[in-house]
Amino acid sequence: MQTRPDAPASASPAAASDTGPAGSGSAGSVPRQLRERLEQSLAFLYPDADVAALTTRVLDSYWPGDMRPRRRGRVAGNTLWDQRDNYMITYGNSIVDGSHKPLDLLRHFASRYLAPGIRGIHVLPYFPFTSDDGFAVTDYYAVNSQLGAWEDITRIAGEFRLMSDLVLNHCSSQSSWFSSYRQGHAPYDKFFREADPNADLSEVVRPRAHALLREVQTANGPRHVWCTFSHDQVDFDFANPEVLIEFLKVLRFHVDMGVRTVRLDAVAYVWKQEGTSCIHLPQTHAIVRLLRLIADHDVTPIVLITETNVPNAENLSYFGNRNEAHVVYNFSLPPLILHALLNGTSRALRKWQMAMPPAQLGCAYLNFTASHDGIGLRPAEGVIPPDELATMVKTVQGFGGLLSMRRMSDGSEKPYELNVALFDALKGTVAGEDDLQIPRFLCSQAVAMALEGIPAFYIHSLIATGNDTQGVEKQGYNRAINRKRWDYGELRALLDNPETPNHKVLKEMMRMIRIRSSQPAFHPNATQFTLQLGDEIFGFWRQSLDRAQSIFVLANVTDREVTIPALSLNLIDGRDWSDLLTGDKIHETRGEITLAPYQSRWISNGSA
Repeated sequence: MQTRPDAPASASPAAASDTGPAGSGSAGSVPRQLRERLEQSLAFLYPDADVAALTTRVLDSYWPGDMRPRRRGRVAGNTLWDQRDNYMITYGNSIVDGSHKPLDLLRHFASRYLAPGIRGIHVLPYFPFTSDDGFAVTDYYAVNSQLGAWEDITRIAGEFRLMSDLVLNHCSSQSSWFSSYRQGHAPYDKFFREADPNADLSEVVRPRAHALLREVQTANGPRHVWCTFSHDQVDFDFANPEVLIEFLKVLRFHVDMGVRTVRLDAVAYVWKQEGTSCIHLPQTHAIVRLLRLIADHDVTPIVLITETNVPNAENLSYFGNRNEAHVVYNFSLPPLILHALLNGTSRALRKWQMAMPPAQLGCAYLNFTASHDGIGLRPAEGVIPPDELATMVKTVQGFGGLLSMRRMSDGSEKPYELNVALFDALKGTVAGEDDLQIPRFLCSQAVAMALEGIPAFYIHSLIATGNDTQGVEKQGYNRAINRKRWDYGELRALLDNPETPNHKVLKEMMRMIRIRSSQPAFHPNATQFTLQLGDEIFGFWRQSLDRAQSIFVLANVTDREVTIPALSLNLIDGRDWSDLLTGDKIHETRGEITLAPYQSRWISNGSA
């Protein structure tokens, strides 16, 4: 049975002036507004429950013993992040050497090669697991011993802002929780979602092509359990409040261990209701709102980020009314940047960007171009024309990439994601391979850094890792192509050699990151306006919150030199304008601005 190990005393948040009176989080020791809002959420989710009693249990689960919430919830604002914030995304064992703990090697790599530019690290699930590279969790309270121990996690959290996954939708079929379910042991006998195999589940939105239900033998006879992602990943039943209670305990423990950004994995699917799509249901949003309410009342500032790889409008819904996720992944960005650079046109990227609303107060986008998963194609639906999308898929496959499918309600399959290392996806254009891979790749990163939001960089993008075809052959699944495990000695030799692509990319990436970090106009919530400079250039304007600094971001998405008149930008007369990336002086009324193939320019009137 999974048990909650003791967190180190130093990890528990200390009492502060904005906390409630001493004592347990239950009874009358919590703010009335917090209790009332929790009761409203819980009454909606569990209309048949004793809401007052359930509310007390929720409070005691997250604030046990002498812990207590703030008197007032944190007010939505722009103070949880600034232009210095960013994340590196990595597995706990992306770097190995056969001798040291991978988490220790990860910390050494980050301290040696990424500090002080990178401030946050998203360590993908570091718990014991059985499949899906960590996302089939067997124990939420333990660290995978092959990676290290809690001391290694807390050490990373002491040097970087730690993002961790709360895998809400499912756990491993070999976990103690599921074993107890099969044996009929309470409360786990009602922890997992069952369904009638004869029920009409045709409307269920699927991210995978396997059968939705899996038959298992239990002490109560055969049962069919819901498996959204794989038959080794069994879905929880959040209609049972005991599941919510357990995850609040898990969340509390993770925060005590140093987690400050919580990624709600696959959260869009957590609530199931037959006869519906079983994605983005009102109850799902209610759960996110409840978690946001709790996070905003924690003494420790916690940021919630939702992982919803879906079309853009659906993704944006997880901001709610400034009361759901603090941050949402900008899932449309990776396929659109790839499309622009493969085709030499910013048309689709610009059209999408013009329609993107600024993040609400207290919210932000997470801008990324690559991750441990593939490049999702669902977010490109309705933005990239089908024929151009097909050409993009064919081009990436020509560069060694792979394609994963999803099952539609009519039984057909449709492209779901491209599986490829981004560095290799950009080794050429639709016309074929060329010698502009590095500038093309760096262009993609310069755009992602400059856009409104918080940038996140996959470790294999930072170090220019190519397709790991051997990993695919060994692991037997497409996503392994972008999950290479580097031998640390081999990696260091490459990174320390000025002639390698790995060295060149990392050096320039860190230089741009450091430049970005000192620009107020790159605050995640600074003003943004899309420029109309033709299809060859993707351009936008950023202005700092105090309106003192402006930056014109220009990216040549073509393989040829492009020139525009300086007058095409609103460079205010009398200011000293210069390119932050090159140091070039730019005159506001005369001359031209030239961009080499795939060059990016950050033209500013000064920095802080």
